[in-house]
Amino acid sequence: MVSSPTSMPTQLSRKRAYSPPHIPDRLYFKIGDVAELCGVETYVLRFWESQFPQLKPNKSGTGQRLYRRRDVETALEIKRLVHAEGYTLSGARAVLGQAQRQPGKRNSSQASLPLAGDQSKRLDQVAAVIGHARAELRELANLLGSPAMQPVRRRNRLAPIRTASGSLFPS
Repeated sequence: MVSSPTSMPTQLSRKRAYSPPHIPDRLYFKIGDVAELCGVETYVLRFWESQFPQLKPNKSGTGQRLYRRRDVETALEIKRLVHAEGYTLSGARAVLGQAQRQPGKRNSSQASLPLAGDQSKRLDQVAAVIGHARAELRELANLLGSPAMQPVRRRNRLAPIRTASGSLFPS
């Protein structure tokens, strides 16, 4: 018995067509803008933030989420993996984590070049100096942030009156 080609399930039938939208050239995006670009509700983006460590937008002083272009691209990649490719959230998290560990295509040539011995030592020295500076800054911040215990100094506000005549008002 020969089955027709239309009745055979294929891997492609499970995947949906996906074309990423154009991301405007802006520094920050509000959550509503990102939700509109991704075609999902804002609560979905907030949920994705809790599920994907790669998606961490900045927050303004008022607590409003401010997504950078990289965050928008990450959200679009999550949507592609979950909605178009059919991954579960844990599967999409694994794919994103694996992609994060592998060097990107544009950095692959630089990442594969070995550093010369002097450069490697110099980078280690720079990292040590930066680490030391960070530790000092943390210590200073802790000192400035803690309530200062200053010794109580009492001094006389009024000088004693010394009169030879015994009168308060000299003549």
